Amino acid sequence: MNAIDDLPPLREVIRRHALSARKSLGQNFLLDLNLTARIARAAGPLEDATIIEIGPGPGGLTRALLALGARRVIAVERDQRALAPLEEISNRYPGRLEIICADAQQFDPRPLLGTTKAKIVANLPYNIATALLIDWLSIEPWPPWYDMLVLMFQREVAERIVAHENAEAYGRLGVLANWRAETKILFDISPAAFVPQPQVTSSVVRLVPRREPDPCDLKALEMVSAAAFGQRRKMLRQSLKSLPVEPARLGAAADIDLTRRAETVPVSGFVAMARELTNIRKEKFNTV
Repeated sequence: MNAIDDLPPLREVIRRHALSARKSLGQNFLLDLNLTARIARAAGPLEDATIIEIGPGPGGLTRALLALGARRVIAVERDQRALAPLEEISNRYPGRLEIICADAQQFDPRPLLGTTKAKIVANLPYNIATALLIDWLSIEPWPPWYDMLVLMFQREVAERIVAHENAEAYGRLGVLANWRAETKILFDISPAAFVPQPQVTSSVVRLVPRREPDPCDLKALEMVSAAAFGQRRKMLRQSLKSLPVEPARLGAAADIDLTRRAETVPVSGFVAMARELTNIRKEKFNTV
């Protein structure tokens, strides 16, 4: 392991601060600084970047981001045991690291950003990773306050994020993610790189927000995809019956044969059905 700075090795930091990973917080610490540097580099040029990092723990990725030139890192950590190690990193990189002790699911960084766009770069706690991503993809208005996400997930979740039609992993998360962003799995990380070792491989995923996704109402898209994938082994003419509209009208608007199953429908098809659902609901409201 090559040093990226003159701070102590992460194993020493963890030992000195009694910072053992807690399953209840979804913690698995990545101690290989070569790998943390690889994740940091995946976010592109960092010299003028403001980075939001979620769950920095002992600070391996934090150190990589700062060592590679990030202008400003806002580290959001709810585990108070990690605050002292992060302060040591802040002292090494004065004026460039802001430590926020908060629950990431309740934290709104916009007051700290002003008009500056941020990148979110994180080894996310496994237990909140998907929920956080959905929150970030559901931001209104769009485009959001960030211009890139570089995030680590369990491999199974990563496959669901990047999946398109006819892929086994394709579902509601793939529809939302690929409607609003360009998605790509960059590389995998072995369980052996973590302490403690998880039972699954992890993957680093990059998501770049689309400035102008195909227009449709987010809630309508969620309703259509939830209905379609809620009974994914059934034909659409059956699964879409849970919606308060005639499935035939949705299928016609999207030019989709309702004998198909949800996993064969591209994102554009779900968007078209969502637009028609919105139109139907407006019609009903105007006739009341």
